[in-house]
Amino acid sequence: MTAIQIKEGVYWIGVNDRTTDLFEGLWPITQEGVSYNSYFIDDEKTAIIDLTKSFKGDEYFDQINELTDLSQIDYVVVNHMEPDHSGLLRTLRRIAPHVTLVGSEKTRQMLEDFFSIKENIKVVKEGDTLNLGKRTLKFFSTPFVHWPETIMTYETSHRILFSCDAFGSYGAIGGAIFDDECKNFEFYKKEALRYYSNIVASFSAPVLKAIEKLQDVPVEVIAPSHGLIWRKDPGQIVSLYKKWAEYASGETEPGISLIYGSMYGNTELALNAVAQGISQRGVPVQIFDAARTHVSYILPSIWTQKGVMVGAPTYEVSLFPPVAGVMHMAALKHIRYKKGAYFGSYGWSGGALRNLKKIVEPLKWEWLETLEFVGSPTKEDLHQAEKLGEKLAEAVQKES
Repeated sequence: MTAIQIKEGVYWIGVNDRTTDLFEGLWPITQEGVSYNSYFIDDEKTAIIDLTKSFKGDEYFDQINELTDLSQIDYVVVNHMEPDHSGLLRTLRRIAPHVTLVGSEKTRQMLEDFFSIKENIKVVKEGDTLNLGKRTLKFFSTPFVHWPETIMTYETSHRILFSCDAFGSYGAIGGAIFDDECKNFEFYKKEALRYYSNIVASFSAPVLKAIEKLQDVPVEVIAPSHGLIWRKDPGQIVSLYKKWAEYASGETEPGISLIYGSMYGNTELALNAVAQGISQRGVPVQIFDAARTHVSYILPSIWTQKGVMVGAPTYEVSLFPPVAGVMHMAALKHIRYKKGAYFGSYGWSGGALRNLKKIVEPLKWEWLETLEFVGSPTKEDLHQAEKLGEKLAEAVQKES
């Protein structure tokens, strides 16, 4: 793609990534892709807002050369030091050795740690400004959204907020970079939630602080580092992020995530009865086979739904490993205050339930009924499984 004008003198100069399989080496984006959004401001002094991952350098630099002499760039604002934002920094400095890097005090230290860069650095604090000529940049400190050095940059004349990782999403740009031009809006909304639950969820409190800090700043365009640029209704993505961040306190949606694994089909037999019990109470349920579904796609459901039903057999006196992996990630992402229930098969001794409760103990989940059975479930076991689903559904409904 070529450079795209956002407002007079302000351009998107990002690149799409449709070849990387794992974002951060962890989260699948093979089908969805991702965009690395970078921005250029053309004024008496020129500035780039964040760079991109260290690939497609020719494509990226060609876009800048369409607009200005790359070697004469005055400033690069480093909102965030993560390599998908700063990956081309060394290359750019070779082309434009006199460029000044702008960032927080922690960014200054990280530039030395990551790239051995110690010179031509301008440190900015909360509320500092940088005059480019007709336009002025104002800086807001937003630590842990989602690294400690992170800032956001605000262009005052056009009221554009360059929000870094906040308000971003997975999903390569399909030709239209703006929310009002996008014909597949629900895809980006879904991928924004997956991005939030995968990348940002642990930092929900700082997200809410940042939103509160910026609530009186007049914003006409939100330009994040990934995903769509919001110009028609920038408040929509802010509202979504606020809602998702508030889920960290436990006030979530009246649904149930049913996460299961089954070695030889015995636990899966009970799964169908459990799901039937949940559905009979009219509670939405999403079912995930943990052995066949990457945790990236499970986390959005656990994050947003009040109830978690775990079905897994005992494996070597412990929880079936694929399900254990999901639970460990839920613990890592600080997914607290859920209503939980468990069912599963075992051969000669249990252990799965004990291991499950140990994994999520720091999360303050409220455990309701449990059902363990030896080998294949009997008719009575299946009846109890159905009742188990009903009881969790009832508990979720009472919280709604």
